[in-house]
Amino acid sequence: MSDMFDVNRWKPAPLLPRRDPRDGSLVFVVAVLCFLACLTALGALAANRAAHGWTSQLTGSATVVVRAQGSETPDAAAGRAAEALAGVKGVSEARALEKEKAEALLEPWLGHEALELNDLPIPRLVAVDLDQKAPARAADLDRALKAAGIDATVDDHSLWIADIERGAGVARWSALAMFLLIASAAGAVIAFATRAAMAAHRETIEVLHLSGAQPAFVVRLFQTRFAQAAALAGLFGAAGAAIIGALARLAGGGQGLTPVLPVAWIDLLAVAPTPLLAALVAAVAARVAARGLIGELA
Repeated sequence: MSDMFDVNRWKPAPLLPRRDPRDGSLVFVVAVLCFLACLTALGALAANRAAHGWTSQLTGSATVVVRAQGSETPDAAAGRAAEALAGVKGVSEARALEKEKAEALLEPWLGHEALELNDLPIPRLVAVDLDQKAPARAADLDRALKAAGIDATVDDHSLWIADIERGAGVARWSALAMFLLIASAAGAVIAFATRAAMAAHRETIEVLHLSGAQPAFVVRLFQTRFAQAAALAGLFGAAGAAIIGALARLAGGGQGLTPVLPVAWIDLLAVAPTPLLAALVAAVAARVAARGLIGELA
């Protein structure tokens, strides 16, 4: 009988059970929410990179539509325009596009049948590469063309750039809104789970309260428990999103799954803080819920 009361062998049981059948469901739900949040972040990064890439390409180039005058052939007019633009300060290169390339650009709008007409007055295009450090302005290009007596229209892609920047902004704000919505859902799930767990352990809380335990001590018990569970769920969710991102990167080669959403290896680091953020959200939600229930018991 004395062995049963051996102080050296006796260990106190934890105030809360180490495992709860409901913990698995909580971890699964929070892991799914973290997975969706990480995918949203990866998609936003890829969309932002694509927008910057398109903007840089459009900013460094311009397109000139040349119309032949009098007896001059369209090819000759385009050649003269390219020579006039090549001498403008801030222009790296100006080259006249072949007739076939101009027709290929117009085919989606006019149809293949229309392009078979030889007498169709198809304008020629001149592609202009601008200096990245000090690009020429559209007004400078237009002035050079008028000085050479060439009837042409300069497109510096400003409208396209504005649309791309607007779309990138919408994508960023949408991703942020989705992330905040998912984080709020995770916090609500954890708060609900905390209240359910505290209701299940109501007798333990009452005993601790009657024994003189401070409310902060009881709150800390539940706060630590759910923060650990959320951190584990965040780890699972982040790992799943990282695997999906890696597969998208490998499947698409150099540009990721698609040039529209180019995924880079460095983007996968964006999911690294997820376990910590999930634990923080869980700790705050559990603390608020636990304090509210303890206040009801007091």
